[in-house]
Amino acid sequence: MIAAQELHTEFQFPQEADTQLSSDTDLEDPDVKNAKLGKGKAGKKGKKAPGEKGKGGAAKGAGLGRVNGHHQENGMENMTLFEVVKMGKSATQSVVDDWIESYKNDRDIALLDLINFFIQCSGCKGAVSAEMFRHMQNSEIIRKMTEEFDEDSGDYPLTMAGPLWKKFKSSFCEFIGVLVRQCQYSIIYDEYMMDTVISLLTGLSDSQVRAFRHTSTLAAMKLMTALVNVALNLSINMDNTQRQYEAERNKVMAKRANDRLELLLQKRKELQENQDEIENMMNAIFKGVFVHRYRDAIAEIRAICIEEIGVWMKMYSDAFLNDSYLKYVGWTMHDKQGEVRLKCLTALQGLYYNRELNTRLELFTSRFKDRIVSMTLDKEYDVAVQAIKLLTLVLHSSDEVLTAEDCESVYHLVYSAHRPVAVAAGEFLYKKLFSHRGPEEEGMPRRGRQSVNGNLIKTTVFFFLESELHEHGAYLVDSLWECAGELLKDWESMISLLLDEPMPGEEGKEEHQETALIEIMLCAIRQACECHPPVGRGTGKRVLTAKEKKTQLDDRTRITEIFAVALPLLLAKYSVDAEKVTNLLQLPQFFDLEIYTTGRLEKHLESLLRQIREVVEKHTETDVLEACSMTYHALCNEEFTIFNRVDIARSQLLDELVDKFNRLLEDFLQEGEEPDEDDAYQVLSTLKRITAFHNAHDLSKWDLFTSNYKLLNTGLQNGDMPEQIVIHAMQCTHYVILWHLAKVSEGSSTKVNTLLSVTNDYPLSTNATLCGNYSSLQAELLNFILDHVFIDQDDDNNSTDGQHDDEASKIEALHKRRNLLAAYCKLIIYNVVEMNTGADIFKQYMRYYNDYGDIIKETMSKTRQIDKIQCAKTLILSLQQLFNEMLSDLGCNFDRSSSSFCGIKELARRFSLTFGLDQLKTREAIAMLHKTVEVFTFAFKEPSPQGEGNPPLNLAFLDILSEFSSKLLRQDKKTVHLYLERFMTFQMALQREDCWLPLISYRNSLQAGGDDDTMSVISGYSSRGSSIRSKKAKPASTGKRKLPEGEDAVWMNREQNVQTPVMMPSPHLSSTVLRDPKKMRPEESYMGVYSITSDRRSSGLMEDDEEPIVEDVMMSSEDRLEDLNEGMDFDTMDIDLPPSKNRRERSELKPDYFDPSSIMDDSVGIGLLLRVK
Repeated sequence: MIAAQELHTEFQFPQEADTQLSSDTDLEDPDVKNAKLGKGKAGKKGKKAPGEKGKGGAAKGAGLGRVNGHHQENGMENMTLFEVVKMGKSATQSVVDDWIESYKNDRDIALLDLINFFIQCSGCKGAVSAEMFRHMQNSEIIRKMTEEFDEDSGDYPLTMAGPLWKKFKSSFCEFIGVLVRQCQYSIIYDEYMMDTVISLLTGLSDSQVRAFRHTSTLAAMKLMTALVNVALNLSINMDNTQRQYEAERNKVMAKRANDRLELLLQKRKELQENQDEIENMMNAIFKGVFVHRYRDAIAEIRAICIEEIGVWMKMYSDAFLNDSYLKYVGWTMHDKQGEVRLKCLTALQGLYYNRELNTRLELFTSRFKDRIVSMTLDKEYDVAVQAIKLLTLVLHSSDEVLTAEDCESVYHLVYSAHRPVAVAAGEFLYKKLFSHRGPEEEGMPRRGRQSVNGNLIKTTVFFFLESELHEHGAYLVDSLWECAGELLKDWESMISLLLDEPMPGEEGKEEHQETALIEIMLCAIRQACECHPPVGRGTGKRVLTAKEKKTQLDDRTRITEIFAVALPLLLAKYSVDAEKVTNLLQLPQFFDLEIYTTGRLEKHLESLLRQIREVVEKHTETDVLEACSMTYHALCNEEFTIFNRVDIARSQLLDELVDKFNRLLEDFLQEGEEPDEDDAYQVLSTLKRITAFHNAHDLSKWDLFTSNYKLLNTGLQNGDMPEQIVIHAMQCTHYVILWHLAKVSEGSSTKVNTLLSVTNDYPLSTNATLCGNYSSLQAELLNFILDHVFIDQDDDNNSTDGQHDDEASKIEALHKRRNLLAAYCKLIIYNVVEMNTGADIFKQYMRYYNDYGDIIKETMSKTRQIDKIQCAKTLILSLQQLFNEMLSDLGCNFDRSSSSFCGIKELARRFSLTFGLDQLKTREAIAMLHKTVEVFTFAFKEPSPQGEGNPPLNLAFLDILSEFSSKLLRQDKKTVHLYLERFMTFQMALQREDCWLPLISYRNSLQAGGDDDTMSVISGYSSRGSSIRSKKAKPASTGKRKLPEGEDAVWMNREQNVQTPVMMPSPHLSSTVLRDPKKMRPEESYMGVYSITSDRRSSGLMEDDEEPIVEDVMMSSEDRLEDLNEGMDFDTMDIDLPPSKNRRERSELKPDYFDPSSIMDDSVGIGLLLRVK
């Protein structure tokens, strides 16, 4: 019994009453106990003998007014069982105990209460009467309840919102679990209560009504989980009994108690009978509910099934952790809905976490490993995160399972922009590369060059270099921060690796390795001091906890103490390397400057200032000079005592630079001949240094404006001034004006006059040159983007060394083009260029979706946030441009079924989807999109070149515009229709020829949908929402649903999907983006649960924008659809609980059911096979 309690604690199944007798359980009832012991096997499951049905009839009338379950506390004596559970104010166990007491008194009354409980939990307003319970079969009761369902109701308790319903699901599931737990000793074996409940739930789970199907499936799965727990307890008790029997039998004859042996044999026989009974119940639920509902059309129902089978396999692995059950999880990993795929991964994580179960998962891992690896690139980030975590558990269990290629596909995700994905990949990387230590590392020191961390830091550098994403060091550090923070904070070891000479026999570091190490060290210091992810990976700065703030202060103090001493040495060693120096000079920005005084580190400050001065004198690179300028700015803080010391050093440096610049400039401008190249270089290098400092420091007292004015004026007069000198002189003048403007914002009108006098002296001709023609500049920018970004890969001639086939060069060229497009889109978003210029960008959305789709989509989203109406006009303008281009290519007699026209129509549909589902938010934009004068003028203005009587030249554009009609509200449709009639003539309204179909279809789109806003509860929904049912179709006399008679009528709407024109053909993609299509083998593809009979084809490029194009039908076991499991004989696959430990030799491995080819048939017509073309 101790073992049983430990198991219960591990799986978190409350078992207070499992192993002991209690007055609250049904065990002490002698009548029920005797009924259990004397039960027969002739009773048919789920059926009651006629005598049994009439047994409680007389008492039923007397009990109708009683409380369900006799729950009579806190003023709830008149409440039903459903209402008590819904309120959740009473302890579930007391509610169940009251029901058990009622069951002991009259089981028919109590069972009727329980039946009505499940009916009411489904949202049905009807109730099962005593008469129905006595004389009607379950199927008839379910049909009657279906008719009682409210037609206008689209919600039911499991889907309702609000605080009252928020905890209903957990209370509902808890009630079922406690019910089975409290009845596990006798009532569940009476062949009455459980048979009736299982039969009811099986029938409800096969209903067309989604509410019935969803609620009953959840109840059945939780009932199964509770039964699995009972079966586990029985198995433990059988093992204990067998062990006691063997111990007693092995005693010598004199000490052996024959009475005890007989008692133990009887107890073992009774436990075996109970286990057989539990097996029958679980088989009934599994084959009657799970087998059909795990492939239900509703994602929530499929997710429930997969979640619970994971619980069964973890809780009772001896019975359920085999190929027969694992196959369902493997198949469902290909589900189209991320919610279901996520449940598969979380279920598998619970199994792989237990190392003792690894041997049973070997076959599953070998068959589905590639699918799990591919799911790390899932379009749903939550799924990708869990897939990476699952692979980490697989890696933890065995290093040999994952190949190098599998690991590499996860490694690169440490650079993902989505932080949870990157952190999960960082943990995987850390487990793979850093967790394994050889015996030679046991005696090594913790820190320093020759230390464990030193070797790990080298490994990090090697990985960083091999990833070839050197500009993303901050992303790598952030990914490893949570799992390898101690390693990344070992700055002493990093400094030792940079400064110490290699030991004899040790391989020296190469220059690029030192550069990478310095970059990683800088990123780690920034992460420790700022405590937030790098730009592009976080949603913003979060509020730090007290513990995080303390850690941040401690890290900053430690960084200052270490690098105040080491930084001058590092600068001295790498002073000639621009890239290394630039990174090193950023470190003082993170110092706690008070440490220089409190730690008596002034001499190291002097050394640092001396090294910075030398760097300024040696380098002319802009990045290095700006880093020096920012370092001086960080150190010149008046709050600290070191300010005077640093300010003097800065002033001395600037005095020398300005004096040198004035001297060189005077000589440079006095020469009558062309400027000497050496003199020009000296002027330029000095001007670069001054400009870099003027960006962060106010140099107004040196009067740099006069010097730069002379330089620019001379260049304008002579026209021979070197371009770089002009650029830096103008930039320096720009900083002069900005600093004056900053002072003006703090001062009086006198300073404003001073500023005006400065700007008046500015060369007018230069000003005109800078401004130019703004409109022509916009046009040139746009033409540049169109010529250099929207090109085919084969047409790109920017590949290095002419290597057009080099994959790396193509990726680099694409990266550059994406940066150009992103930069131009930023100009649109920040209103630098007009928004309507985005029309030329938006029209490329479909053609270049793979390369730039994310950028264009984000731009549309941002522009819509700025100005909804102008964004809508821009979308229409892009469609008009494409339409004009099509007319110029195909002529006025084009075919509306051509790929060009269908492509424009598909683009309009995608644009329409980007407006979202909230029609109120986009009402104004959508209405203006239709009512704008330019739209109808464009469609009707140009007459037909074929003469009068023919439709206008651009009338077909209305067919494209009709894609936006579904987004209009009902009242807006009427308004747009009236507006349309202004442009129509009387003759146009009478036309019915094919050439007038665009006008006819557009008018119909504005007139349709007036009364079809009612949501139906029947399961003809799409997977994302309810289908539309017309109120006019309902009989006026009743609001109840009438089911069609016969099986054919049940499915009469299944093949009547709306037909739409054929869109641009493209291969269907799975929901996971795969880098390597070879990883998805055809035999591991998944036959989905949807029926597609429409001709509509999606481009497969924007699955997250797609509206459901499939009819959401439930998989009825009554109709026996030929489906995913056609090749499997489920009638022969019973749940076979494993033998007790003394009979392990009887257990055998189930057949291999993992191969999907064994269950697929070319004749199957209900599924969509997801392939990666």
